[in-house]
Amino acid sequence: MLTLLSMFYYICLRRRSRSGTRGEALTSRRAVESGQRAVLPVSVEVEQYAKEVLDFSSHYGSENSMSYTMWNLAGVPNVYPSSGDFTQTAVFRAYGTWWEQCASAPPPFRRTPKGFHSQDYIELGFEEPVYPTGVDVLETYYPGAIVQILACSHNPFSQNPPTDVRWEVLWSGEPTKVLTPQARQFSPTIKHINFPTNLLRLEVNSSLLDYYTELDAVILRGVKERPMLALYKMPVIDISDLSDSEEELSDVGGPFRPGGVHQRTGNGYFDKLPYELIQLILSHLTLPDLSRLAQSCKLLHQHCCDPLQYTQLSLQPYWGRLSDASLGHLQSRCTLLQRLNLSWTGNRGALTLTGFSSFMKACGLSLVCLELSCCHFLNEACLEVVSQTCPGLQELNLSSCDRLNPQAFTHISKLTRLRRLVLYRTKIEQTAILSILTFCIELRHLNLGSCVRIEDYDVVASMLATRCRSLCSLDLWRCRNLTDRGLAELVSGCRMLEELDLGWCPTLQSSTGCFQHLARSLPRLRKLFLTANRTVCDSDIEELAAGCPSLQHLDILGTRLVSAASLKKLLQSCPKLLLLDVSFCSQIDMRVFQELSGSFPNVAIKKSFTQ
Repeated sequence: MLTLLSMFYYICLRRRSRSGTRGEALTSRRAVESGQRAVLPVSVEVEQYAKEVLDFSSHYGSENSMSYTMWNLAGVPNVYPSSGDFTQTAVFRAYGTWWEQCASAPPPFRRTPKGFHSQDYIELGFEEPVYPTGVDVLETYYPGAIVQILACSHNPFSQNPPTDVRWEVLWSGEPTKVLTPQARQFSPTIKHINFPTNLLRLEVNSSLLDYYTELDAVILRGVKERPMLALYKMPVIDISDLSDSEEELSDVGGPFRPGGVHQRTGNGYFDKLPYELIQLILSHLTLPDLSRLAQSCKLLHQHCCDPLQYTQLSLQPYWGRLSDASLGHLQSRCTLLQRLNLSWTGNRGALTLTGFSSFMKACGLSLVCLELSCCHFLNEACLEVVSQTCPGLQELNLSSCDRLNPQAFTHISKLTRLRRLVLYRTKIEQTAILSILTFCIELRHLNLGSCVRIEDYDVVASMLATRCRSLCSLDLWRCRNLTDRGLAELVSGCRMLEELDLGWCPTLQSSTGCFQHLARSLPRLRKLFLTANRTVCDSDIEELAAGCPSLQHLDILGTRLVSAASLKKLLQSCPKLLLLDVSFCSQIDMRVFQELSGSFPNVAIKKSFTQ
């Protein structure tokens, strides 16, 4: 019994100190056993703001300006400690859950771990690598979105190619809803790590927030010398804390290994259960759990490797650990794969063209949905492989793949069965999008938000009206050159539209009658964003009230010509309305806002403030 306890103690100690070297672990053990306290080196804490924004998944702002962009997180605070809606802050593209209710939103992937909450991220580089002692995030409006803070072992400013890149979670938590939208400094207690870092990643989830969260600056505090106290600290050991979370995918798809000397020939009652019932039970496991269970016995190995368990596969939660080897291990199990999520994966050399191509050639035949958001390993050859190996692909998401060269997008036109295509924040040009629209006539959902390289959106709108008459949703957020002529062609040809985002499209003018024509042409409209169009007027709102009874989401932020009377008429005529954004509408003061909110409590009426 004493021997078993000694072994248990040694295993716990080894797990707790495995981040250090072998010599450090042995020294730590001797120090604990002898009851001695180590002498710590004196090190001065360094405090630094972000030097550069390296990567991010989305932002509210434009690619050609600084207002509401992620680039505002670099440097010292611009706003803090003030509270409110300021253009000098970093703002993500979405908040709340309204966007999940839209027809364009894809269904969630099965087997997503309950602990994975992240919806957006931003990566920040700092001048000096340090051993972190604290991270401060200055939130200036609707705080509470941050759910995870991570540190990376790679120096982003190093001239050497990244090798053995390692991410470590400094802090994680669940989405929260702070009672007040006021500014705050978020300073969570972080985990100590055994490598210096000057690369942090913040992951956010804004689903519980009532409006856009705004971030002003991030402070990294740390010491340049490695603190030794972490090696000697012996926290209370919980038996449930003995799993190597960072190695969850290391054995994915590996060969079955019988365990130990005491092998049992029978599987108990499992042998009597129907095959389908065992499959149903296993379908509730996450991917790492399924991989571990596959190593327990031959029967469960057979079940865990059944391709029917892998018709849907989301690898996004494991973005920091996924590699070519991981895809290779999974390859034999994914021959019936239909939906694949590789978003956020493969960056800094983790995935290569070779590994990606091999997996797609083996598993792409049945694929109908492919999520590749923020996959910076992608190049033209990768998209060519997708076009060749996925003949039945219906959904493709390349959101924020902003390092793909414009020529790469021409291969998408070969995917003639596409129904949903997301190209938000990509470098697609006019020739490529016209080619796609020529051949992909089954498109139902198209996102061209912040695609600044398209020269003439009127031509694109005309092509959509001619070739894609079944279009259900269209996102033209921040397109700079769509005119009333293009919009008129679009709504006349695509009368099935339910969602239309024309936010921050400055060339559209209400005086041309384009918005009234839109309202009369799209009776099925459920979502309309006319954000920051100062020309929207009462006539437009009244036409929407008369012609769009199914309207659920309307954003008219920034207009100066809409009165309370027309909004009240809209609210009465559109009983399904859930969201109405009247922020910075000069005729809607706080008194009118409160009156409308009280009269229509089922509608989330939004009005931001600046303090």
